[in-house]
Amino acid sequence: MREQAKKLPVEQLINELQSSGVRLVDPESMGESRRGGAGPSDHTAMTIEGTTVMVPVHTAPAFNSPYVVEKPDNSGNSSVSRDGTTIGNVKFQLRPRFYERSTADGIPYSKIATLHSRDVLATTILQTCIRYQSRTKTCQFCAIGQSLAAGRTIERKTPEQLGEVAKAAVELDGVTHMVMTTGTPPGRDRGAKILCESAIGVKSAVDLPIQGQCEPPDDDAWFQRMRDAGIDALGMHLEAVSEDVRARVMPGKAQVSVERYFEAFGAAVDVFGRGQVSTYVLAGLGDTQKQILTVCRRLVDIGVYPFVVPFIPISGTPLESHPSPNSEFMHGILAPLAQMLRDAGIRASDVKAGCAKCGACSALSTYELNDRG
Repeated sequence: MREQAKKLPVEQLINELQSSGVRLVDPESMGESRRGGAGPSDHTAMTIEGTTVMVPVHTAPAFNSPYVVEKPDNSGNSSVSRDGTTIGNVKFQLRPRFYERSTADGIPYSKIATLHSRDVLATTILQTCIRYQSRTKTCQFCAIGQSLAAGRTIERKTPEQLGEVAKAAVELDGVTHMVMTTGTPPGRDRGAKILCESAIGVKSAVDLPIQGQCEPPDDDAWFQRMRDAGIDALGMHLEAVSEDVRARVMPGKAQVSVERYFEAFGAAVDVFGRGQVSTYVLAGLGDTQKQILTVCRRLVDIGVYPFVVPFIPISGTPLESHPSPNSEFMHGILAPLAQMLRDAGIRASDVKAGCAKCGACSALSTYELNDRG
């Protein structure tokens, strides 16, 4: 009989699993998982103590992880262990019902948008990027082209397709908000225009809160245009916070300076409101804890939610062998950051849509709720 151990606090358990990944006793029985694509990938959704999070399962850290997840039962219930000792319970997601549908021209809904976490619909509107097409400009951690090359998605999702799939996801699977990201197209709007068109398509089909994600457009007028089109929250992702790390791991995107991001953050908060603008920070790319927390302090002070996640290398990318940060490194960021957010009255639960509201790729929102320092 497997030995039972004293359970870790949920935020620490999530932090451990997201930093180290998990090994699956029976990978075929775990349900849906995500490989390649834009943003975090090679993960699967697990519910841990009532909180649904994305945990790495297809990455180098996961293959060598000390954490093992048993084959789930017919209801998706399983347990996680370390060194033969059970340390927590997990539950896998069932296959979304909207995945069984296709458009009139035969495109599976799952190639247009996917279920992320428990109740979030996610899509990459444009599955190509001006940064990705050049080795000298590409973000070293990004796999936006992998899922397209593998035939798991289509290059361009139309507003009509997005509206059709969003409506079905709400009706069939109880989706409550949507994340729209995009590869950066040519042009000074940096994806804002395509986000506007897509948001109009979704909102004409279903009343669903939307987060749009793009690089800062050159013209701040795009923020009001996006808001008027139906985008409820905005993400503009720094990824790394120091200019030297940015230049090394994301040379094309680093041409938009950190200071330009802060100018754009201020203008966007004026339009979307305090707490409705967020940025994604990948801890573990080379920025120190102090550098990350210093930038987070600036962000929180102007009303931006810094969504800090552990960097997890994606197979097939230039950084596939780059180590992930350990859980102690992440704890040293997430605990004080959660306190900053509490002190500022900025809460993940108040965000209308998007990564910060979902919270599945980081233990941050759980730290925010559990004040244990």
